[in-house]
Amino acid sequence: MTRGDPLDGQVLVLAAAKASVPAERLPELVDQVQADLGPRLETYRRTYEAVAESPERWVFLVPLDHWDTVGERLGLTARECEAVRRAHEEQLRRVGTETGRREEFESALDIRSAAVVGVE
Repeated sequence: MTRGDPLDGQVLVLAAAKASVPAERLPELVDQVQADLGPRLETYRRTYEAVAESPERWVFLVPLDHWDTVGERLGLTARECEAVRRAHEEQLRRVGTETGRREEFESALDIRSAAVVGVE
């Protein structure tokens, strides 16, 4: 996959502006996370609510502590973990805007987080 997949480039730019990691680091982190999550797609499909799917990616609502778990597994710092979480949540918002479900997804983010898993 290319840098930043499965997230859109504009999402990465927006998330990088809000993140507490260098902008050039965020695509690397997203790629690292995708390498971990990609092989787990079937597990995610069985475990979490899928709110959007396309040939390129699936978008899931996950528990709030999801990114802490992923960060620990990958050895990410708290800031790196937060940056990745923000990027995935921004992608959910973008999908919500494109599908007319933005308000629904914003409400969901009050109690859950988002995980975007690319399809290889």
